[in-house]
Amino acid sequence: MADEQPFRSGFACFVGRPNAGKSTLTNALVGSKVAITSSRPQTTRTVVRGILHRGDGQLVLVDTPGLHRPRTLLGERLNDLVTTTWAEVDVVAACFPSDQRIGPGDKFLVGELAKVRRSTKFAIATKTDLVPKDRLAQHLLDIAALGRETGVDWAEVVPVSAVAGDQVELLADLLLARMPEGPALYPEGELTDTPEEAIVADLIREAALEGVRDELPHSIAVVVEEMGLRPDRPEDKPLLDVHANLFVERSSQKGIVIGHKGSRLREVGTQARRSIEAMLGTPVYLDLHVKIAKDWQRDPRQLRRLGF
Repeated sequence: MADEQPFRSGFACFVGRPNAGKSTLTNALVGSKVAITSSRPQTTRTVVRGILHRGDGQLVLVDTPGLHRPRTLLGERLNDLVTTTWAEVDVVAACFPSDQRIGPGDKFLVGELAKVRRSTKFAIATKTDLVPKDRLAQHLLDIAALGRETGVDWAEVVPVSAVAGDQVELLADLLLARMPEGPALYPEGELTDTPEEAIVADLIREAALEGVRDELPHSIAVVVEEMGLRPDRPEDKPLLDVHANLFVERSSQKGIVIGHKGSRLREVGTQARRSIEAMLGTPVYLDLHVKIAKDWQRDPRQLRRLGF
């Protein structure tokens, strides 16, 4: 009888410039939406863990904010979060989108990664569905050259398309193979250890960012003030009450989020409610209010209050 493969479990973390496809890849591997994605860079602000369960192992995926040269206190805190995470995981996988050339941001990131001694390092060429084969081949050569230039020894270089599903399974195999032997770290069926309030806040924020792509830079924070099942409902007809505040930095931004006669905010509410219901499997009553927290990205006291 062939030897049974040992069960492996551990942590892997995707890093990369903002909008490199890290959250989409996390969701593709887990098979469910645990990290919010948006075509805007800087969507992820917290570390989300997605959990991949397989017969031969368990892979805990830590999704981090994109590393960038910080211009605000919020930016500095997000970067600290990234580098702390790198030091604590088994594999750090750097993501390089295939439709963009390797740039100074990537060099900065891999230079920082070179300082992390104990983690195994992967390079992932993401978004391969967006480029022809010759462009992808050149991209893979550029990634190898970047490793040599910064002194990072890539254990694997893997091209994937999370959207098309290309090589996602192969990536899971390669990541699991690098995990230490050991028991499962989370119960079967659990897809993330992020608290439900944090997921709900993220989904509201995703909906709020969706339509104001050009007018609003990253100045929306969402705080769920209260969340719970409505007490007077029968068990077979539950309703989850969610009361949340959207914080912006200026009154002009408040007008943008609310829209003409509240039309924009209603749209955000509808979209967020659908996402929350799909995620939690319960009908939702969502109550949203927009408030101003002046220049919150630069103010330590306000950052604390908003959960950063």
